[in-house]
Amino acid sequence: MKRDVAILVFEDAEVLDFAGPFEVFSVASELHDHALFDVRIVAATGAPVRAVNGFMVVPNATFAGMRQPDILVIAGGAGTRRVMSDPELIAWAGNAAASAEIILSVCSGARILAALGLLDDLEVTTHHQMFDHIAELAPRAHLRPGARFVDTGKIITTGGISAGIDGAFHVVSRLHGTGLAAATARYMEYEHRAETG
Repeated sequence: MKRDVAILVFEDAEVLDFAGPFEVFSVASELHDHALFDVRIVAATGAPVRAVNGFMVVPNATFAGMRQPDILVIAGGAGTRRVMSDPELIAWAGNAAASAEIILSVCSGARILAALGLLDDLEVTTHHQMFDHIAELAPRAHLRPGARFVDTGKIITTGGISAGIDGAFHVVSRLHGTGLAAATARYMEYEHRAETG
């Protein structure tokens, strides 16, 4: 079964938060004749989005045009503080999250999960500078400082920035086995961390 992966981006998203998982899912699929994942960068419109430090990314899917994803990846970055109260983005993310098989938040993307009320009673990690804010937004979450990623079943949260790559490898391993994750890491020449802590 080919899974649809939606990677949510917005103004001032952190570049590696979305580019890292994009590469992992895309390469894993490429190694299997592009049969495993259909990876989309999703934003409100198809207009170029200015990520942090001026990096411009052109989405290849929009809120209106994206199918319900099997895997929802929520990038972090300075822009999460603004978009966590954006009604259109929160409505789309909430709808996508409700039907997704797996939700992967990267870095401060956990703010969006908190805004959706999805972190209550879960073990959660995020960027090391975000723990106090996540504790305010989701006081019932059980924070795991120092964890590279935390898998609670449907929801996987990762630490800061590059940790999203390890979170994506974990999803590939969970769905298609450690062999594919290892082959993808070898192709990318990346030493991925299989452990959560």
